[in-house]
Amino acid sequence: MKKISACLVFSGLVSAVLAQTNVPLISGSYDIEFPPVILPASAQTNQPTVRPVSLQDCIEDAIKRNFDVRVERYAPLEARYALAAAYAGYDPIWNAAGAHNFNESGGIFQNGVVFPAQITDQNAFSSSLGSSLPFGLQYSLFGNANESYGTSGSGPFDTTSGSVGVNLTQPLLKNFWIDSTRLAITAAKNQLKQSEQGLRQQLILTVTQVENAYFELIFAREDLEVKKAALGLAQTQLDQDRQRVQVGSLAPLDVQQDEAAVAQRKSDLITAESALGTDQRNLKILITDNYSASIFEDLQPTAVLEAPLQSFNLQDSWSKGLTARPDLLQAKLSVEQQGIQLKYDRNQIFPELDLVGSYGFNGFGKEFSDAVGQFNEGNRPFYSYGAQVSVPLSNVRARNVFKSDKAVEQQLLLKLKQLEQSILVSIDNAVGVARSDFADVAATKQARIYAEAALDAEQKKYAVGKSTTFTVLQLQNSLTGARSAEIRALASYQEALASLAQQEGSTLERRNVDVTLK
Repeated sequence: MKKISACLVFSGLVSAVLAQTNVPLISGSYDIEFPPVILPASAQTNQPTVRPVSLQDCIEDAIKRNFDVRVERYAPLEARYALAAAYAGYDPIWNAAGAHNFNESGGIFQNGVVFPAQITDQNAFSSSLGSSLPFGLQYSLFGNANESYGTSGSGPFDTTSGSVGVNLTQPLLKNFWIDSTRLAITAAKNQLKQSEQGLRQQLILTVTQVENAYFELIFAREDLEVKKAALGLAQTQLDQDRQRVQVGSLAPLDVQQDEAAVAQRKSDLITAESALGTDQRNLKILITDNYSASIFEDLQPTAVLEAPLQSFNLQDSWSKGLTARPDLLQAKLSVEQQGIQLKYDRNQIFPELDLVGSYGFNGFGKEFSDAVGQFNEGNRPFYSYGAQVSVPLSNVRARNVFKSDKAVEQQLLLKLKQLEQSILVSIDNAVGVARSDFADVAATKQARIYAEAALDAEQKKYAVGKSTTFTVLQLQNSLTGARSAEIRALASYQEALASLAQQEGSTLERRNVDVTLK
C-alpha cells in the first residue's frame, strides 16, 4: 500500500466542507492508505482529453453517428427502391423472333398421275410490344412477315405475306378496380410510410437514450463530488478525534468508529468513480461510431441539473400520443394495408369477364417491300371484337382467402385499439411520474438543508463534549444521503420529462430534430 499525505489531497476540499458546516479546522497532518493503481500501458501514455458537451451536441452526434440510427436510415431507402420496382408491372415487354424452315417432299405416282417433288423454303419474322395500363387494359402491338419460295408442280414460286395490328383486353369484373400490380404498388407505398415512421421511432428512442445518459452522467459527476465531500468530513472527524485521544479527552475506542466511517466513505468513493466511468461509456456508445477513438475523451456536460416548472395537461399529452406516436401510426398503416388487401381479395371472387378486340392491316406480295407497302396503304384491314367469360364453379380458394384476410383485419383493428389504450395508460403513468419527481425535487432539497443544519448543530455540541462520535457520524451519513438524493431527484425529473415526451411521440419536436428524408 502506498501512503501519501492527506493534507496535500484533501486540504482544499476539507476547508470548503468545514466552512459550510462551521466545524473548526484543527491543523496537522495524517496518513491515508490507498491501494496502488495499475494503469494499462496505453492509458499511461494517453492523457484524457476534456471535451465539454451540451445535450444538443450529444443529440446531433447521435443522429449522425449512432449505429442504430444509421442502420434504420436504410429502411426508407430500401422501401423507395421496392416502390420503384413495383411499377415494373407497367413496363412494356418487347419480343422478337425469326426462323427459317425448309421442307422437301418427294414425287409420287398416284392413279396414273405423276406428282413431282415439292421444295419449300420459308423465312418467318415476328415482333410484339405489350404490357398493361393502370386501369387494367392489356395491350399487345404485333407485327409479322413470312416469305415462302421454292418449286412445286406448277413451277417455282415466291410470295410474301404479313400483318400488323394491336390486341386489346379490358377486364370488367375480376382485376377491374384492382389487380396484382396495383396491389403491389399500394403495398409498397404503405411500406415506405411505415419505414419512415420506423426511422422516426428509432430517432425518438435514441434521442431519449441520449437524454437519459447525459443526465445520468451529470448525476454521476455531482454524486462523485458528494462522495468526496463525505470522505472529507469523515477524515476530518478522524483527525480531530485522534488529537483528542492524544490529549486524553477521548477514548481510543471511539477512533475505531471514525476509521470504519473513513473506510466506508472510501468504498463509496470507489463505487461512485466506477459509476462515473460506466455512465461515460454509456453516453459515448450512443454518440459515436468509433469508440476506440473516443476512449480517452473525458466528456464534461455543460448543463446543470435543474427542475424547471412545467405544466402537465393529460388531455394534451393524450392528443399528442394518439396523433404522433410512430408505433401507433405504423399500426394504422397496417390496418390500411389490410383494407387494400381485402379490396383485392373481394375483386378476385368475381368471375373473369373481359372485352377483347383486335385491329390491324394485312399485306401480300412477292417481296417484303410489297407487304410493307400495303401496310402503309392500309387497304387490307382486319378487326375483331367480343367478350370472354371464365367462371370458377366453386371458387373455394378466393372465397376463403377473403374470409381469412377479413379475420386478420378484425385482429389488426383490435390490436390498434389495444395499442391506443396502452398509450393512454403509459402517458398517464409518465405524467404521474413527472409530477411526483418534480415534487420530490423540493422535498429532497428541504431534506438536504435540514441535514446540513442538523450536522452543524451536532458538531457544535460534540465540540463541547455534549455529543458522541457515533451521532456525528450518523448525521454525516444522513447528510451525504440527502445530498445524493437531491441530485438524484433532479436527474430523475429530467429523465421523467424525456420519458413523457417519448410516450407522447413529441421528442423530436421538443429537441428540434429534423426528420426530413432526402
